[in-house]
Amino acid sequence: MLEALKALSVFFVENSLRTRRNLRGDMEHRSLAINEEFVHIFKQVKEELESINEDVKFMSDCCQQMTNHLKATKEQTQDLIEKTTKLQAENQRLELKAQIADAFIAEFQLSPEEMNVLRSTRDGPVTEDFFKVLGRVKQIHNDVKILLRTNQQRSGLEIMEQMALLQETAYEQLYRWAQGECRTLTQESCDISPVLAQAMEALQDRAVLYKYTLDEFATARRSAVVRGFIDALTRGGPGGTPRPIEMHSHDPLRYVGDMLAWLHQATASEKEHLEALLKHITTEGVEKNMQEVIGHITEGVCRPLKVRIEQVIVAEPGAVLLYKISNLLKFYHHTISNIVGNTAAMLLTTMEEMHDLSKKIFFNSLSLHASKLMDKVELPPADLGPSSALTQTLALLREVLASHDSCVIPLDTRQADFGQVLSCVLDPLLQMCTVSASNLGSADMATFMVNSLHMMKTTLALFEFTDKRLEMLQYQVNVQSTSQCFLCY
Repeated sequence: MLEALKALSVFFVENSLRTRRNLRGDMEHRSLAINEEFVHIFKQVKEELESINEDVKFMSDCCQQMTNHLKATKEQTQDLIEKTTKLQAENQRLELKAQIADAFIAEFQLSPEEMNVLRSTRDGPVTEDFFKVLGRVKQIHNDVKILLRTNQQRSGLEIMEQMALLQETAYEQLYRWAQGECRTLTQESCDISPVLAQAMEALQDRAVLYKYTLDEFATARRSAVVRGFIDALTRGGPGGTPRPIEMHSHDPLRYVGDMLAWLHQATASEKEHLEALLKHITTEGVEKNMQEVIGHITEGVCRPLKVRIEQVIVAEPGAVLLYKISNLLKFYHHTISNIVGNTAAMLLTTMEEMHDLSKKIFFNSLSLHASKLMDKVELPPADLGPSSALTQTLALLREVLASHDSCVIPLDTRQADFGQVLSCVLDPLLQMCTVSASNLGSADMATFMVNSLHMMKTTLALFEFTDKRLEMLQYQVNVQSTSQCFLCY
């Protein structure tokens, strides 16, 4: 009721007779206007829907046409689709095979860049890239053995043959380059390049080429050492310092010592050069190879060294100098043997021969001196003191023992030489004193012998390794003293 009244209040604004009479008609007109408006609006909606319906129908027709066209096209291209599918599957298989082939080639073949490195070495120098490629060839040669265990034996054999050929070519090129490098090492001081050391390490796999290269190095260094030794003898150092060794030929000990010192330094330097050349080699027997090479290098100086030392020794500069030269040769023989090893190196053999020669002439000189004592025995002095011959001989013995005491040869060798020297000198002296006193009376003879023996004891007491001789001399002193006391009594 309230809603109806609210709707009525919109157009019923005045309560009069006329408005009451026309109320129904106004309501009908109002309802008619509303319906007409509704019809007008729905007419527009209807028109829009009809337009949409036409569009949808047109789209449906187009879709149907497209569907029919696609169906017809699909029927026509069915074979093409099947072929395309097969080709796609085949393409995938080919791509997989291509990937496998690329991986196989990368694993078992050299790249063009690596092949260029091997080819460029024929005319150019060897670089570190060459060793990388050589290592790659060796790795492929070893890895290809796996193929021989599969059904790819033919490919494996072909690749193995190819890599073996490349290896031999590379080793031949490396050998020729290393040989050429070694031939240039003729300076007194040479610099071993790291690449040459790597080349020697690589050449280990070819024992013959490795040996030939070492021989080439030894030959080059041998000529350098010989030339350096001759220059040191005749020309001296750069600018004349140090002076030529030949200028000291008037001083036998210094002359021989300078030559041996130069050889010791040269031998140590050559060992350093050889160690630098073979620093990457750790196989067994490398030490023996080094000793053989150093022995070959130093062999060239043996003849000039032997000729000069022989001239000094044969000139007989005196027993003391001969003994010092003998000890000097023994010392350098021991020192250089620590460098070149205890192999039959020609240099060590030459030094040992010169040592034996100097030692032989030294003892011949002592024996000659002793024989002269016995040839002309002096009479005892009036005061029954030691004779001049005894004093001179003991002075000679003192110089010999003093030089022996200061030498640096091994202890056991020194002790053996000591006993031989004492026997060669003391025994003839005792015999000379006995013969010299044979014409004296018993008391004078005992006095003379005691004085002579006492002087011998005094001389020997200053040196080592003389205990036995001192005991013997003391015993003879006691015997002579006892006999003298008995005579006096």
